Amino acid sequence: MNALERLDATLASLRHDVPTVRVGGTVSEVTPTHYRVSGLSRFVRLGELIGLDTGDGLQLGEVVRIDGNGVTAKPFESHIAAGLGLVAYRLPPKTLSPHPDWKGRVVNALGQPLDGAGPLAAGERVMSTDVNPPPAMSRSRVRAPLKTGVRVVDLFTPLCLGQRIGIFAGSGVGKTTLLSMIAKSSGFDTVVTALVGERGREVNEFLEDALSAHRDRAVTVVSTSDESPMMRREAAKTATTIAEYFRDRGESVLLIVDSVTRFAHAAREVALATGEPAVARGYAPSVFSELPRLLERSGPGIDGKGSITGVFAVLVDGDDHNEPVADTVRSTLDGHVVLDREVADQGRYPAVNVLSSVSRLAQQVWSQEERVLVRKLRAMIARFEDTRDLRLMGGYQAGRDGELDQAVQLVPKIYDVMQQSPTDAACTEPFQELLAAIKNVIG
Repeated sequence: MNALERLDATLASLRHDVPTVRVGGTVSEVTPTHYRVSGLSRFVRLGELIGLDTGDGLQLGEVVRIDGNGVTAKPFESHIAAGLGLVAYRLPPKTLSPHPDWKGRVVNALGQPLDGAGPLAAGERVMSTDVNPPPAMSRSRVRAPLKTGVRVVDLFTPLCLGQRIGIFAGSGVGKTTLLSMIAKSSGFDTVVTALVGERGREVNEFLEDALSAHRDRAVTVVSTSDESPMMRREAAKTATTIAEYFRDRGESVLLIVDSVTRFAHAAREVALATGEPAVARGYAPSVFSELPRLLERSGPGIDGKGSITGVFAVLVDGDDHNEPVADTVRSTLDGHVVLDREVADQGRYPAVNVLSSVSRLAQQVWSQEERVLVRKLRAMIARFEDTRDLRLMGGYQAGRDGELDQAVQLVPKIYDVMQQSPTDAACTEPFQELLAAIKNVIG
């Protein structure tokens, strides 16, 4: 290559990396939650990035509203460094370039390393963090059963590879602990976790406890509660994009999002900053369109590709399981595991209410005998719980109701079987363990 060819190659590289002309505008308004930029309305689209030249560096923001007088931008940093008259430039859209070497790494919502292990390898594929789910008619069927190793889940709400299920719970009922137990499952090639709005102290706990045995096949996306709503909203999308990359490589991926509710809270803050009206408990309409769009990206991939098994934590506000976010998520997913505060108060963990929990794909997992057994066990547990007050008042006498007598004998043993701590070994044969515990009563 002669000198002229080298010069041409250098100029071509510069044209690719550094735009010849930068489109910019000036900051015209600053509020505690967003800022306005004049002069960019004709050149940007919703969701694009702009960079604010603060003098100490470039602060990233996302365009969340466009009108004739300017654009509204939300910064990704927790503080706004904007000042009137500062210049803001249009930047390339948000993308990720995942690589197989990302396994074992911890990144932030923008795909930047947090673990101090050096820069991330860049893959050849450039992926947007905001894409449509796979076409419904092109997706493969969900059939293969999955054992999580959590006894109560495998008994009453069994999962399949490619299923999406929610863990619904109020605060302090053991939601994150149950997620960490599921994360230890050995049935996946890759585990991608999004810690959205999580407490800072719990990040290392999750990495060192839940992922300790499988850290080399896990990618963790972290956005703590002190970060901006833009980072908290983006963390779930980034984790889903990374999961899609490994799914398209033909891998079986477990995607854990803790929690979808904090994603919805962040989306609400962004929507209200754009001027959207609050229609349901302070949530704007766009929140209820963003939730299904995010959740539908998980699940089975196109025929011949892998799958994403999605486990989504839902923090139920005020223990109201019919509040708007919980109701929307429950109607979108393929099942829900409900953690009950009353069960937790009795000292039974995981605090799963088996009568309120449902797996819509359980019929793909249970044999005919197991299906009949679970139906009988549910009826027995329902009878036991319905008569709890009667028995506490001394209104129960053995021998008068055979079905209730059997429930009183069996259900406490069933509850004992369902108890499991994070340090216990994973359960491999839940039905055999259950039958072994109750055989003396039914035999």
